[in-house]
Amino acid sequence: QVQLVESGGGLVQTGGSLRLSCAASGLTYSTSAMGWFRQAPGKEREFVSAISSSGRSSWYGDSVKGRFTISRVNGSDMVSLQMNSLKPEDTAVYYCAATRQQYPAHNTYEYDYWGQGTQVTVSS
Repeated sequence: QVQLVESGGGLVQTGGSLRLSCAASGLTYSTSAMGWFRQAPGKEREFVSAISSSGRSSWYGDSVKGRFTISRVNGSDMVSLQMNSLKPEDTAVYYCAATRQQYPAHNTYEYDYWGQGTQVTVSS
């Protein structure tokens, strides 16, 4: 059974940083691309970032480019999202996701597994 468990969310002031982590189990991690999405109240789930199974390719949503960095260490079954220069509009529940394909994807329907989410709140 595949499980994705996010951690690292919390409350931070504008301009601050947080690092989210996602631990994967029950997954062929080395051949699975991973992604991060977020969902604010009343809004649709939004693509944040994704990374290929090898870790050599990554994508970012326009709203987070230059501020967020995704990374993975194959062998540790962990993917991280470093979030810098946080803004109030980054406030959302952040979800880790995994796909059975090797290349990063930015659509929710391309992902097969989801974590339960972790809350990130950025105060102004």
